[in-house]
Amino acid sequence: MSQKVAIVTDSTAYFEPGEVKELGIHVVPLKIRLGNEKLLDGLATDTEELFRKAGLSGQFPISYPPDPAEFEQVYAEIHRKETDQILSIHISSHLSDTIHRARAGAEALMGRCSIMIVDSMTTSVGLGILVKAAARAAREGASLDDIVRLVRGMLPHIYLIFYVETMDYLERSGRIGKAQAVLGSMLSIKPILFMEDGDIIPLEKVRTTEKALEKLFEFVAEFDNLEQTAIIQRSKQPSKEAKLLKERLEQSFPKLQFPVIQYGPDLATRIGPNAVGIVVYEGMSF
Repeated sequence: MSQKVAIVTDSTAYFEPGEVKELGIHVVPLKIRLGNEKLLDGLATDTEELFRKAGLSGQFPISYPPDPAEFEQVYAEIHRKETDQILSIHISSHLSDTIHRARAGAEALMGRCSIMIVDSMTTSVGLGILVKAAARAAREGASLDDIVRLVRGMLPHIYLIFYVETMDYLERSGRIGKAQAVLGSMLSIKPILFMEDGDIIPLEKVRTTEKALEKLFEFVAEFDNLEQTAIIQRSKQPSKEAKLLKERLEQSFPKLQFPVIQYGPDLATRIGPNAVGIVVYEGMSF
């Protein structure tokens, strides 16, 4: 049996086209329920399509983790065909029950296969950064313990900050209370939210989109050692707000790229249709 480590993640991780295949990553999809319709996150629909359907149905989309049996099947197949060394990295346990389902799925292979399950404490682009680093290390022959150490060392260096124009989705996902959501809508407040210790927490509130974009820029400008960044938004084509943020960041950081990326359906169910954010990976000092 090969000792090369296999890397598993879930569909909330962001990858560029072709990266999953190139790096040999195994992806287990989450599910999105919209009324009576069930969709596979990132596979059967994209974010624009999800919100189009939500608008037509008048329903809020809800995200569900994979079943333990789905993880068990993926792990068993990897064990049968590839290796007995598996690293499974998933969306923050504060946002989804996916990590607990993965652990339950791994129990059936205890004693036959080494399966390490790591809580990424993030999602989307941040999760993708961790998974790709793990997959590249695996391809170079690193051991399971070494890759786990690498990923855990990277965790505190990934940041996500964003603002939302509407609070309905934050209220439904329990991030803010109903009274706060109603008052926020009445006053046109735009909450700035931050990913801290794996959870999305309100950081502060502003009244205009311009102020919100300024806060995002100020957050990024505090870093001395930016290694990778991305602007996230609802659509594949950059919005006016994303373009403004991108131009400002490129002027201040001419050596860095700031790709504009569509956030996936799972994150969309949590933050809604009108959010703009930025993911930062701060390079580690050794």
